[in-house]
Amino acid sequence: MKKSYLYSLAYLALVTSLVSCKSKSGTSDKTGLAYNKKEYGGFQVNNKFKRGPGPGLVEIEGGVFVMSGSAINVAGQELSDYNHKRETTVSSFYMDETEVSNTNWLEYLNWIRTNYPTDYEYYYNEIPDTLVWRRPLSYNEPYVDNYLRHPAYQDYPVVGVTWEQASRYCDWRTDRVNELLLRDQGYMTSFKDINGDTRSGVAEASERPTAPFNTETYLSGQHNDKGKKAMKDLSPTSAKAADAGANGKGATRTVRLEDGILKQPYRLPTEAEWEYAALGLIGNTEYENIHENKIYPWNGLGLSSAKKKTRGLILANFKRTKGDYMGVGGSLNDKGGLTVPVRSYTPNDFGLYNMAGNVNEWVADVYRSKTFEAADAFNPYRGNFYEDKKIADPSTGRIEIDKHNRPVMTAAVSARKQTWAEKQAAASKPADSVNTYADQRGYRDKANDLYGEITLITDKSRVYKGGSWDDQAMWLNPATRRFLQQDESTADIGFRCAMTMLGASEIRSMGKPQFKTKPQKAFKAGKR
Repeated sequence: MKKSYLYSLAYLALVTSLVSCKSKSGTSDKTGLAYNKKEYGGFQVNNKFKRGPGPGLVEIEGGVFVMSGSAINVAGQELSDYNHKRETTVSSFYMDETEVSNTNWLEYLNWIRTNYPTDYEYYYNEIPDTLVWRRPLSYNEPYVDNYLRHPAYQDYPVVGVTWEQASRYCDWRTDRVNELLLRDQGYMTSFKDINGDTRSGVAEASERPTAPFNTETYLSGQHNDKGKKAMKDLSPTSAKAADAGANGKGATRTVRLEDGILKQPYRLPTEAEWEYAALGLIGNTEYENIHENKIYPWNGLGLSSAKKKTRGLILANFKRTKGDYMGVGGSLNDKGGLTVPVRSYTPNDFGLYNMAGNVNEWVADVYRSKTFEAADAFNPYRGNFYEDKKIADPSTGRIEIDKHNRPVMTAAVSARKQTWAEKQAAASKPADSVNTYADQRGYRDKANDLYGEITLITDKSRVYKGGSWDDQAMWLNPATRRFLQQDESTADIGFRCAMTMLGASEIRSMGKPQFKTKPQKAFKAGKR
């Protein structure tokens, strides 16, 4: 009997009860010193951490799968030219339930216009290329003018975005989610206190933030904003009097990464993550046995529903033949000439919509035809370019920021932690003297020197997957892969975001066999 693992919204409400593996004791089992006590040094440990996804994300429990294992086309032939089958393990992660929509992108543009009203270059650089709809022998001009901004298309996937724009959107989304979390929970000044309302009025200009919130600069201590429920500073050297007048609760501090409050960065999913999530084999798994493989994100060999109530309805938005984009008037098959709303059709067994069709989706990887012959079997990915935050003041560790309050990044110079002497010596070298360690995009790629010379493939070629409204059925297979330069865009490529899941790989242990562990014994001084 098939065991269903469909993820409903009600089921996701249980996320907040998930607790990662850690010591529940408030005392160190190695030193005997109590945590969270000022008299013992004030070392703070969050032993009540609860993990969960950020807004818009659903959980994807990782595991092993055969990457490209679904790689057969509708005629039953293997797609050996597109990928290479290989057993691969993907860590658990979070992924957007839907593609990013036009409304989501307009929110981004509105934020830029509001916070940088005189920086038109910044705004212009983030506007999608609506001219992607133009074709010499098609009348698509209405989409050029209306697709992004008109409310008729507000829930449709954004297109005309480059890989670079999508990556910057992920960074911006990270900061907005973390800022909302900190302000709503009182760790920072609330939005209500900053912007005011009809009762209290607008805050004085001196009380408003001087620069937009950025997660990295906040964690480096460069946002000295502490709200009414700011974290207590238990350090014995903290200046208690400094904050006593502000909130009457003694010294406070900003949130640290160790507190487990901030969310991990939103990012583009890796190709392996995307393919794993698209297949949704968890719905066909029972007791570690996958009893049915898939060609598409749904079961079966066909492209239409076999269920009684929806029998014959097309399961994704794609081009059925070279000229059939939506079927016959009065009985449309996929009900969309171009894109359709992001919550169309039936989600797969992870709860993800449109993992086949509607729009292709950018993934993080740099394209190479034979990446998976050489890539690691655990979380495979090609595209690493390691960077460090540029230090503005070595004596304090203060990081340098750009005009948009984002950290200035520099190429990493070492594969290991440098000694203090090495670090100081490296800081005195000119910027162009760094080694090539940072760039790993061509690692184990024998033909790397020829890319960009005799082929269209370069280090800026990025993978996209999933098939679209303008593709035929072959491209709906999650194993298929194509590439485009990261600064180019089309009318059939959009994206969705992902987020790393920290802690235990198993998402839900209830009802599953587990080893029992002994509780930590409390240490008492003087006892032997």
